Amino acid sequence: MRAGFTIIELVVVLFFITLILGLSTVFFSGSLASVRIMSTAREMSATMKHAQSLARINNEKQIITIDLDTKRYGIEGRVTREIPGDTRIKVVDPFLGEILKGRFCLVFPVIGGGGGGVVVLWNNRKKLSIQIDPVVGSRISEQDLNI
Repeated sequence: MRAGFTIIELVVVLFFITLILGLSTVFFSGSLASVRIMSTAREMSATMKHAQSLARINNEKQIITIDLDTKRYGIEGRVTREIPGDTRIKVVDPFLGEILKGRFCLVFPVIGGGGGGVVVLWNNRKKLSIQIDPVVGSRISEQDLNI
């Protein structure tokens, strides 16, 4: 009697390996979108805190421009960053209401943290809100979308 595996046993094992790899690919592709939107929200929040710090250090107001049409944002006069293509964005201003198009400017004065409002980022799986508080700065809240 010879020790070894039959061709059927090898085919069954290869089938299960392929099945597991296929399922893990589907799982990780879904989580990649969530990671990408969370990373964008953290970067945007950090940019707001950086603008607030620069305003105090340099003793001059700092302006963050969010271009809702081209999906870019940044502190004026500095590098701009892109918002991923699968992420949608809107700004909810306490005075102007919901803004979906055009350019929106967040002003960070020397004293205080800005005018307030909410920047909302979402894709087909997750919705994140960056709340701009004039006193404490920005904070992120998240909501999973069960789709």
